Amino acid sequence: MVYDDIKKIAGLYIRVSTEDQAREGFSLPEQEKRLRAMCEFKGYEVYKVYEDAGISAKTGNKRPAFDELLQDIKDKKCNTIVVLKLDRLTRSVADWEKILTFLEENDAFLDCANDDINTTNANGKMISRILTSVSQQEIERTSERTKIGLAGAIKAGHIPHQSPLGYKRKDKILVPDLTEKDVVIRIFEMYHNGLSYKKISNVLNEEKVLDKTNWYDTTIMKILQNEIYKGDFVHGKRTKKPTYYSNVVEPLVSKELWEECQVQKKKNSRSYQRTLTYLFLQKLKCPKCGRILGGKATTKKNGNSYFYYYCNDCKLTIKENVIEDYISKFIDNIVEYDSVVNQFFLPMIKQKIENPKEDIEKEIKKQKDKFARIREAYVNEVFTLEEYDLERKKVENTIEDLETKLNESEVCDELKFTPEDILVKRDIDFINSVKYPEKYKEYNKSWKDFTREEKANLIMNYIENITLKETYNKKCDVEFIKFRESIVNPCNDLYFNGYLDRKDYAIFGNVMGTLRFSEYRNDDEVWQHILRLREFYDVGFYQATYNTETSMFYFNIDEDSQAIVRIFPMENYREIDPDMKMKEYDLGVLYINKDSGTILEDEEAVFKYIPDKTDGILTREVKPTIVKPANVIGLAECTIYEEEEETSEEVVSS
Repeated sequence: MVYDDIKKIAGLYIRVSTEDQAREGFSLPEQEKRLRAMCEFKGYEVYKVYEDAGISAKTGNKRPAFDELLQDIKDKKCNTIVVLKLDRLTRSVADWEKILTFLEENDAFLDCANDDINTTNANGKMISRILTSVSQQEIERTSERTKIGLAGAIKAGHIPHQSPLGYKRKDKILVPDLTEKDVVIRIFEMYHNGLSYKKISNVLNEEKVLDKTNWYDTTIMKILQNEIYKGDFVHGKRTKKPTYYSNVVEPLVSKELWEECQVQKKKNSRSYQRTLTYLFLQKLKCPKCGRILGGKATTKKNGNSYFYYYCNDCKLTIKENVIEDYISKFIDNIVEYDSVVNQFFLPMIKQKIENPKEDIEKEIKKQKDKFARIREAYVNEVFTLEEYDLERKKVENTIEDLETKLNESEVCDELKFTPEDILVKRDIDFINSVKYPEKYKEYNKSWKDFTREEKANLIMNYIENITLKETYNKKCDVEFIKFRESIVNPCNDLYFNGYLDRKDYAIFGNVMGTLRFSEYRNDDEVWQHILRLREFYDVGFYQATYNTETSMFYFNIDEDSQAIVRIFPMENYREIDPDMKMKEYDLGVLYINKDSGTILEDEEAVFKYIPDKTDGILTREVKPTIVKPANVIGLAECTIYEEEEETSEEVVSS
């Protein structure tokens, strides 16, 4: 076939992408003008102009005009594609091969105004492939530069999306919005506590949270699944290769809580709703097949209900009281931790950290300025009275919430709660339980005093799952309890920094009991702690040495008249002796006399308050006493501050 003898009927294809808009010579009118001039010069008949505006030549992009041109070539309405440059058609070698095949199959041609492209021979095709490769390299390099720039922006907090609920833009960076963030935190906590998407949306609608009544379960689901609330961001989530960025914005919830809410989805489904309260539902798995155990209850004639859990496939069962007996060994410690740390101190500390006073004051001023603008708009008849009342109410509610937070923040500043206060509060509570046991019970509920609902909530919040083991006759027993990371991590942090204690069994002469141990605190911190305790109680201190070979240490204490409050290492042995090879360890011991009460005039005060930090001077007279513990080899004399009294010797085995 002689291609020069075939009449060329041209389809002029012009395209401009977003980045081309400002480039000289690439505007659509300019492209059409130059292509018509070329066709007139070469004697081509122009059939139609095909225009794709604002679309790149990237693989996968939909180009309606180009698709129409190809269809017209198939229908023999035209036979030549005329473009300004090859990259107007494609920048992909793979796509270019498809175009070449299409042209051959349909006896069609391609002519480029700025590129010497001739698709009628092998050399022309080779040159076109080289030019396409260069164009593909250019677009890939541009893409790489764009991705690098985007990654840097995301890591700096510039999230390329609309600000989600709970966040706002500040200098283009996503930061927590004080007017909304508590709503997000509350949603996570409600879901974590067992409420479904629907129940959460119903609660928010009933309360008209943020003056909205259009909360939907799908909205709640999207919030709970959004990684941004734990400080992370996923770019290209719907693509085959999404990119995960960690710690790019300030989180509203902990990573542990976020992860636990993802696991909680199955546990919150409707199939798990029950009319009776099961303490350990969704916490137990069959030791054989791994299925989550179901719950059953039988009610006797006396009205008492007896609960147990079972695997329908393996026929294994375990009674609820067996599990409760197992956790009774430490459940009261959890109750104490929950009441002291979670419900009393941490909310105060959290309030100070999450709601800085300066930010709240700025937000209040911003909302008051907004209120002034709304009022001005109403005066100028921009708003109707109904619209004005609606907008006014929203702003007033926001200001009211912010002022409440400001008051709470000011109270926190005044109270100045610190982690050291947790240490003092727990010791005061322990001494209260020794000095005034009946009164202590009035102020502190134990596990047996909880309702089933309260017990179930505590287990839901603290325990992740309970591992069972098969025993005999299709019965199970408890093997291991795994606590939630959102509880374990802060608890461990407090413990390893010396702010929490743990209880270990020990032998007092011939009597088995428990001692409260805590981690190392330096001398100044220990002394300040003792001074604070002595504001309420006559607390004594002495030093003992623990011998690792005999697993014993000696206390100068009379177990009938004195009680050990706390034991702690006098040196940071975790750093000094990480492999525990030393033969002796120096320990500090705090103790009280059982028969003496508080030094305060009001006994009730020891249950309601904690002593504030002192200036290092005791508020009552004491005299120094030299104490030398008996039968302890190599122990130096130590000076303590306590009233003189006779001591007796006790051997304690770990």
